[in-house]
Amino acid sequence: MASIAQFLHDDALRRPITPLVDAREIHEIGGTMSKESMKMNRRDFLGLGAVAAVGAMGLAGCAPQTSAEKDLGATGGAAATPEAAAVAEDWLGAEPEIAESDIVETLDTDFLIIGAGTAGLAAAGAAADLGLNFIACDKSNQVPETREYLGGVDTAYAKANNVTIDRPKLLNELTRYASGKCNQKLIKRWIDDSAEYIDWVTEVMKDAGKEVMLDMPPEHATGGTDYYVPYVQHLWEPSYVPPTRNDVIAERLSGQGHDILFEHKMVKLVHADGKVTGAIFETKDGMKQINAKNTLLATGGYAANPVMMTALQPSAVACCTASSFNPTCTGDGIKAGLWAGASKDKDAAPMVFDRGAVAPGVDAGYEGEGEGAMFRGSIFQENIGSQPFMKVNRHGQRFANESTPYDFICFAATYQPGGVWCQVYDSNMMDDMLRFETVGCSRVVPYIEMGMTYDEYTAASQESGILMKADTIEELADMLGFTGQDKDNFLAEVERYNGFYDNQVDEDFGKEAYRLSAIRQPPFYGCWFGGSLLTTIDGLRINENCQVLDPELNVIEGLYAAGDVSGSFFSGNYPEYVVGVACGRSSVEGRHVAKLLSGAAQ
Repeated sequence: MASIAQFLHDDALRRPITPLVDAREIHEIGGTMSKESMKMNRRDFLGLGAVAAVGAMGLAGCAPQTSAEKDLGATGGAAATPEAAAVAEDWLGAEPEIAESDIVETLDTDFLIIGAGTAGLAAAGAAADLGLNFIACDKSNQVPETREYLGGVDTAYAKANNVTIDRPKLLNELTRYASGKCNQKLIKRWIDDSAEYIDWVTEVMKDAGKEVMLDMPPEHATGGTDYYVPYVQHLWEPSYVPPTRNDVIAERLSGQGHDILFEHKMVKLVHADGKVTGAIFETKDGMKQINAKNTLLATGGYAANPVMMTALQPSAVACCTASSFNPTCTGDGIKAGLWAGASKDKDAAPMVFDRGAVAPGVDAGYEGEGEGAMFRGSIFQENIGSQPFMKVNRHGQRFANESTPYDFICFAATYQPGGVWCQVYDSNMMDDMLRFETVGCSRVVPYIEMGMTYDEYTAASQESGILMKADTIEELADMLGFTGQDKDNFLAEVERYNGFYDNQVDEDFGKEAYRLSAIRQPPFYGCWFGGSLLTTIDGLRINENCQVLDPELNVIEGLYAAGDVSGSFFSGNYPEYVVGVACGRSSVEGRHVAKLLSGAAQ
């Protein structure tokens, strides 16, 4: 346990990014998992919560302080009003002017890939296999990490387990999540092409000794209503033990003679007359221009830019207490695209998990202002926050159904004091979690069955003193900071909730009976939470071929976008029950651009 936690801590400090990881599922396709493999997976899982947030590394945004030239108008493009332009001034700024005399080196290529994360490496991997002349670069000093989950539809591994996906239903479920504010053809691109990418990356990972596994949790209703929960998530075991998927692809590229140009920070795109012909980068040797027939932005979102977050994601900021994002995701690609004439999704789409454990009395939102603003929490994710135990506000009262997608409780908390909530449970918590059987990265059942203890599961919050433990509910209420009428409310709410458990009916919010639990057996536990911000998934508008669109929705020649820098897929939320769709769509989009440019796309 300690060695794994220390490894993750040291690795986080070495890398210029925050690990975006949680619990891993361990369901194997065919055969049985060895004890050694199970042991490795358990060690991987334990200690994740013990990593303190390192989002402060590179957290400051890089929005220029000059006046804005554009804002998001009717189609996410030019400013519609002077008031809108004033908002844009806070984060977009003016496009930098780079004199030709400042360029110390110029390179030429057919295909420029900016960003070497999930989308960029998928594009580079395909480009190398297809013989394209390309250059891949990244602002970091090494390959960024990513979640090891990957969503794929109707893959060979799903078929081997007799899993069939209802594709039209999945398409419309994702459209429903986005309230129709999406490009269904782009969503269909992921649905139709993801199996081919899973096949490709599986062969690549085999060279690293990692086998693909399909996550197959039991299908059930959740959130008090019916969601479509398809089996689309794949991962490679042993997961989160280097080399990870991005490392393996990067090493393969190097073996093919395509080294990534690191420490290349994009300053701006080269563009004129509605056409992009490359980009200018800040490097340790000075400004470098890379001319290209086609350019792919794969630079990620803007979660690490507090100025952009404050302007574009007020609901997310209002409920977040912790940072789980990659600190290099400061919106560079989105701003460069807008300067080049692109349009952006109008509505926000954050990825927020309900795991930002904090001490009593800590509010959600930023501390500080401008580029130096930071979330207050020091634990980047405490996974037990996603378990559907009773949750109350600062007045000691329940306020929402706790059995919902991760971000629902977070957004609901923006209507509560401080934007935070308190989660409470008793010593039967491990048995309760077995019954809850959550999906995605909160799924803990396999690890409980392997012997994981509660102390191991909540090591970070216990070590920090944030998790409260008491022999009586009254004592717990005091430790959690409830006083006066709020304490009376809390004690009454526990009794009311116990009655719901006894009767197997949640009369207040309609939570499923199997996700109710009693709070009677000491010791009792409680912890305050806010959201943990992972990434943003609203970006530049693209069509189904990932071509960037201008405000009139015309194609900007020579410019593509994939992954979190792009939009048109999500709106308002992350569809948590379609597990792995974010990494899946990023990979498919990046790969599709390379195939399209080579003529291999269908």
